[in-house]
Amino acid sequence: MDRIGDIALFLRVLDLGSISAAARSLDLSVAVASQRLKRLERDLGVRLLHRTTRRLHATPEGAALAEQGRPLVEDQEALTGGLRQAGVDVSGTLRVTASASFGRQYLSPLLPEFLALHPRVKLSIHLTDQMVDLVSSGFDLAIRIGALDDSTLVARKLAVNHRVLCASPEYLRRQGTPRTPQELADHECVLLVGSQGRQDVWRFGDGAGGEIVVRVRGRMETNYGEIVRDAVVAGMGIAIHSSWHVVRDLREGRLVQVLADY
Repeated sequence: MDRIGDIALFLRVLDLGSISAAARSLDLSVAVASQRLKRLERDLGVRLLHRTTRRLHATPEGAALAEQGRPLVEDQEALTGGLRQAGVDVSGTLRVTASASFGRQYLSPLLPEFLALHPRVKLSIHLTDQMVDLVSSGFDLAIRIGALDDSTLVARKLAVNHRVLCASPEYLRRQGTPRTPQELADHECVLLVGSQGRQDVWRFGDGAGGEIVVRVRGRMETNYGEIVRDAVVAGMGIAIHSSWHVVRDLREGRLVQVLADY
Protein backbone atom coordinates (compact mmCIF):
# COMPACT_ATOMS: atom_id res chain seq x y z
CA MET A 1 0.00 0.00 0.00
CA ASP A 2 1.29 3.46 -0.95
CA ARG A 3 0.41 5.33 2.26
CA ILE A 4 2.50 8.41 1.40
CA GLY A 5 0.96 8.49 -2.06
CA ASP A 6 -2.55 8.40 -0.58
CA ILE A 7 -1.69 11.25 1.80
CA ALA A 8 -0.29 13.22 -1.14
CA LEU A 9 -3.60 12.70 -2.97
CA PHE A 10 -5.53 13.85 0.11
CA LEU A 11 -3.41 17.02 0.30
CA ARG A 12 -3.99 17.68 -3.39
CA VAL A 13 -7.77 17.44 -2.82
CA LEU A 14 -7.51 20.03 -0.04
CA ASP A 15 -5.37 22.31 -2.18
CA LEU A 16 -7.62 22.13 -5.27
CA GLY A 17 -10.97 21.77 -3.51
CA SER A 18 -12.30 18.70 -5.33
CA ILE A 19 -11.51 15.08 -6.02
CA SER A 20 -11.93 15.53 -9.76
CA ALA A 21 -9.42 18.39 -9.92
CA ALA A 22 -6.93 16.46 -7.80
CA ALA A 23 -7.39 13.35 -9.95
CA ARG A 24 -6.75 15.31 -13.16
CA SER A 25 -3.60 16.88 -11.74
CA LEU A 26 -2.23 13.45 -10.81
CA ASP A 27 -3.38 11.76 -14.03
CA LEU A 28 -5.83 9.51 -12.17
CA SER A 29 -9.44 8.66 -12.83
CA VAL A 30 -11.96 10.11 -10.38
CA ALA A 31 -13.01 6.57 -9.42
CA VAL A 32 -9.46 5.53 -8.54
CA ALA A 33 -8.87 8.74 -6.58
CA SER A 34 -12.10 8.23 -4.63
CA GLN A 35 -11.21 4.62 -3.83
CA ARG A 36 -7.78 5.64 -2.56
CA LEU A 37 -9.26 8.33 -0.29
CA LYS A 38 -11.79 5.85 1.11
CA ARG A 39 -8.99 3.38 1.71
CA LEU A 40 -7.00 6.01 3.59
CA GLU A 41 -9.99 6.86 5.78
CA ARG A 42 -10.68 3.18 6.42
CA ASP A 43 -7.07 2.45 7.36
CA LEU A 44 -6.88 5.43 9.72
CA GLY A 45 -10.36 4.82 11.14
CA VAL A 46 -11.44 8.46 10.79
CA ARG A 47 -13.29 10.65 8.35
CA LEU A 48 -10.93 13.10 6.66
CA LEU A 49 -13.22 15.17 4.42
CA HIS A 50 -16.67 16.70 4.50
CA ARG A 51 -18.43 18.43 1.65
CA THR A 52 -19.92 21.91 1.67
CA THR A 53 -21.93 23.41 -1.15
CA ARG A 54 -18.98 24.10 -3.38
CA ARG A 55 -15.83 22.51 -1.93
CA LEU A 56 -14.43 19.65 0.10
CA HIS A 57 -13.00 20.64 3.46
CA ALA A 58 -10.91 18.79 6.02
CA THR A 59 -12.48 17.45 9.18
CA PRO A 60 -10.52 18.12 12.39
CA GLU A 61 -8.82 14.76 11.90
CA GLY A 62 -8.15 15.63 8.28
CA ALA A 63 -6.64 18.97 9.29
CA ALA A 64 -4.32 17.18 11.72
CA LEU A 65 -3.27 14.75 9.00
CA ALA A 66 -2.64 17.63 6.61
CA GLU A 67 -0.50 19.46 9.15
CA GLN A 68 1.62 16.45 10.05
CA GLY A 69 1.52 14.68 6.69
CA ARG A 70 2.52 17.55 4.41
CA PRO A 71 6.16 17.61 5.64
CA LEU A 72 6.39 13.85 5.02
CA VAL A 73 5.13 14.22 1.45
CA GLU A 74 7.40 17.18 0.78
CA ASP A 75 10.42 15.33 2.18
CA GLN A 76 9.69 12.33 -0.03
CA GLU A 77 9.27 14.52 -3.11
CA ALA A 78 12.52 16.33 -2.31
CA LEU A 79 14.33 13.01 -1.88
CA THR A 80 13.06 11.45 -5.10
CA GLY A 81 13.58 14.68 -7.01
CA GLY A 82 17.13 14.92 -5.74
CA LEU A 83 17.87 11.35 -6.77
CA ARG A 84 16.46 11.94 -10.24
CA GLN A 85 18.52 15.09 -10.60
CA ALA A 86 21.63 13.25 -9.46
CA GLY A 87 21.08 10.82 -12.30
CA VAL A 88 20.89 13.69 -14.79
CA ASP A 89 23.49 16.03 -13.31
CA VAL A 90 26.60 13.84 -13.37
CA SER A 91 29.35 14.81 -10.93
CA GLY A 92 32.34 13.33 -9.14
CA THR A 93 35.46 11.48 -10.24
CA LEU A 94 35.18 8.84 -12.98
CA ARG A 95 38.07 6.35 -12.93
CA VAL A 96 38.54 4.58 -16.26
CA THR A 97 40.99 1.93 -17.39
CA ALA A 98 41.63 0.77 -20.95
CA SER A 99 44.35 -0.88 -23.01
CA ALA A 100 47.20 1.51 -23.73
CA SER A 101 46.92 1.50 -27.52
CA PHE A 102 43.14 1.71 -27.67
CA GLY A 103 43.05 4.40 -25.01
CA ARG A 104 45.64 6.54 -26.73
CA GLN A 105 44.18 6.11 -30.21
CA TYR A 106 40.43 6.24 -29.58
CA LEU A 107 39.64 7.26 -26.01
CA SER A 108 42.01 10.20 -25.59
CA PRO A 109 40.57 12.31 -28.46
CA LEU A 110 37.08 12.10 -26.88
CA LEU A 111 38.05 13.33 -23.42
CA PRO A 112 38.00 17.12 -24.00
CA GLU A 113 34.46 17.00 -25.39
CA PHE A 114 33.30 14.73 -22.56
CA LEU A 115 34.65 17.10 -19.92
CA ALA A 116 33.06 20.06 -21.70
CA LEU A 117 29.68 18.30 -21.60
CA HIS A 118 30.05 17.39 -17.91
CA PRO A 119 31.75 20.30 -16.11
CA ARG A 120 31.30 18.72 -12.66
CA VAL A 121 33.10 15.51 -13.59
CA LYS A 122 36.77 14.76 -12.97
CA LEU A 123 38.50 12.05 -15.00
CA SER A 124 41.20 9.63 -13.90
CA ILE A 125 42.45 7.61 -16.90
CA HIS A 126 44.64 4.54 -16.39
CA LEU A 127 46.05 2.96 -19.56
CA THR A 128 47.65 -0.47 -19.33
CA ASP A 129 47.81 -3.68 -21.31
CA GLN A 130 47.75 -5.68 -18.07
CA MET A 131 44.49 -6.91 -16.59
CA VAL A 132 43.60 -5.12 -13.37
CA ASP A 133 41.02 -5.93 -10.73
CA LEU A 134 38.36 -3.27 -11.15
CA VAL A 135 36.90 -3.54 -7.67
CA SER A 136 40.08 -3.58 -5.61
CA SER A 137 41.65 -0.90 -7.81
CA GLY A 138 38.63 1.36 -7.51
CA PHE A 139 37.79 1.67 -11.21
CA ASP A 140 34.30 2.68 -12.30
CA LEU A 141 34.65 1.67 -15.94
CA ALA A 142 36.92 -0.53 -18.03
CA ILE A 143 37.20 -0.85 -21.79
CA ARG A 144 38.57 -4.31 -22.41
CA ILE A 145 39.28 -6.54 -25.37
CA GLY A 146 38.29 -10.18 -25.09
CA ALA A 147 36.10 -12.30 -22.85
CA LEU A 148 35.00 -11.02 -19.45
CA ASP A 149 36.38 -13.30 -16.74
CA ASP A 150 34.33 -11.94 -13.83
CA SER A 151 30.69 -12.66 -14.60
CA THR A 152 29.53 -10.53 -11.65
CA LEU A 153 30.49 -7.36 -13.53
CA VAL A 154 28.03 -5.60 -15.80
CA ALA A 155 29.33 -5.60 -19.38
CA ARG A 156 28.18 -4.15 -22.67
CA LYS A 157 29.61 -5.24 -26.01
CA LEU A 158 30.90 -2.25 -27.98
CA ALA A 159 32.16 -3.96 -31.13
CA VAL A 160 33.70 -7.09 -32.59
CA ASN A 161 37.49 -7.10 -32.22
CA HIS A 162 38.52 -8.27 -35.69
CA ARG A 163 42.12 -9.50 -35.84
CA VAL A 164 44.38 -9.25 -38.89
CA LEU A 165 47.79 -10.65 -39.73
CA CYS A 166 50.05 -8.06 -41.32
CA ALA A 167 53.60 -7.14 -42.29
CA SER A 168 55.37 -4.29 -44.03
CA PRO A 169 55.83 -4.38 -47.82
CA GLU A 170 59.61 -4.24 -47.26
CA TYR A 171 59.58 -7.36 -45.06
CA LEU A 172 57.49 -9.30 -47.57
CA ARG A 173 59.82 -8.30 -50.43
CA ARG A 174 62.79 -9.47 -48.39
CA GLN A 175 61.37 -12.66 -46.87
CA GLY A 176 58.49 -13.54 -49.15
CA THR A 177 54.76 -13.74 -48.47
CA PRO A 178 53.46 -16.82 -46.61
CA ARG A 179 50.69 -18.62 -48.48
CA THR A 180 49.46 -20.87 -45.66
CA PRO A 181 49.45 -20.53 -41.87
CA GLN A 182 51.96 -23.38 -41.61
CA GLU A 183 54.56 -21.27 -43.47
CA LEU A 184 54.54 -18.76 -40.61
CA ALA A 185 56.81 -21.14 -38.69
CA ASP A 186 59.59 -20.16 -41.12
CA HIS A 187 59.05 -16.41 -40.68
CA GLU A 188 60.16 -13.86 -38.14
CA CYS A 189 57.17 -12.86 -36.01
CA VAL A 190 56.77 -10.06 -33.47
CA LEU A 191 55.12 -11.41 -30.33
CA LEU A 192 52.88 -9.77 -27.78
CA VAL A 193 53.19 -10.81 -24.14
CA GLY A 194 49.87 -10.43 -22.34
CA SER A 195 48.28 -11.47 -19.07
CA GLN A 196 48.21 -15.08 -20.35
CA GLY A 197 51.92 -15.05 -21.23
CA ARG A 198 53.69 -15.03 -24.60
CA GLN A 199 51.21 -15.19 -27.48
CA ASP A 200 53.22 -17.47 -29.74
CA VAL A 201 50.43 -19.90 -30.65
CA TRP A 202 48.34 -18.44 -33.46
CA ARG A 203 44.99 -19.90 -34.49
CA PHE A 204 43.32 -19.65 -37.90
CA GLY A 205 40.06 -20.86 -39.40
CA ASP A 206 40.43 -23.29 -42.29
CA GLY A 207 37.24 -22.20 -44.08
CA ALA A 208 35.47 -25.48 -43.31
CA GLY A 209 34.75 -24.88 -39.64
CA GLY A 210 38.06 -26.32 -38.48
CA GLU A 211 41.08 -24.70 -36.88
CA ILE A 212 44.73 -24.47 -37.84
CA VAL A 213 47.13 -23.98 -34.93
CA VAL A 214 50.67 -22.74 -35.57
CA ARG A 215 53.45 -22.03 -33.09
CA VAL A 216 55.49 -19.07 -34.27
CA ARG A 217 58.84 -17.66 -33.23
CA GLY A 218 60.51 -14.29 -33.19
CA ARG A 219 63.49 -12.35 -31.89
CA MET A 220 61.31 -9.62 -30.41
CA GLU A 221 58.50 -9.68 -27.89
CA THR A 222 56.83 -6.95 -25.83
CA ASN A 223 53.87 -6.33 -23.56
CA TYR A 224 53.03 -3.08 -25.36
CA GLY A 225 50.97 -3.14 -28.54
CA GLU A 226 52.45 0.10 -29.88
CA ILE A 227 55.92 -1.47 -29.92
CA VAL A 228 54.54 -4.46 -31.85
CA ARG A 229 53.02 -2.08 -34.38
CA ASP A 230 56.20 0.02 -34.69
CA ALA A 231 58.36 -3.09 -35.13
CA VAL A 232 56.16 -4.48 -37.89
CA VAL A 233 56.04 -1.14 -39.72
CA ALA A 234 59.86 -1.09 -39.50
CA GLY A 235 60.01 -4.45 -41.30
CA MET A 236 61.00 -6.62 -38.34
CA GLY A 237 58.44 -9.35 -38.95
CA ILE A 238 54.80 -10.42 -39.08
CA ALA A 239 52.31 -9.82 -36.27
CA ILE A 240 48.66 -10.19 -35.37
CA HIS A 241 46.90 -6.90 -34.70
CA SER A 242 43.41 -5.72 -33.92
CA SER A 243 42.11 -4.09 -37.09
CA TRP A 244 41.30 -0.85 -35.24
CA HIS A 245 44.97 -0.58 -34.28
CA VAL A 246 46.41 -0.75 -37.80
CA VAL A 247 43.55 0.38 -40.03
CA ARG A 248 45.35 3.61 -40.97
CA ASP A 249 48.63 1.78 -41.65
CA LEU A 250 46.82 -0.65 -43.95
CA ARG A 251 44.95 2.13 -45.72
CA GLU A 252 48.10 4.21 -46.26
CA GLY A 253 50.26 1.26 -47.36
CA ARG A 254 52.67 1.03 -44.45
CA LEU A 255 51.34 -2.46 -43.73
CA VAL A 256 49.88 -5.23 -45.89
CA GLN A 257 47.41 -7.86 -44.70
CA VAL A 258 48.75 -11.41 -44.86
CA LEU A 259 46.71 -14.64 -45.15
CA ALA A 260 43.46 -12.71 -45.47
CA ASP A 261 41.59 -15.89 -46.45
CA TYR A 262 42.26 -17.57 -43.08
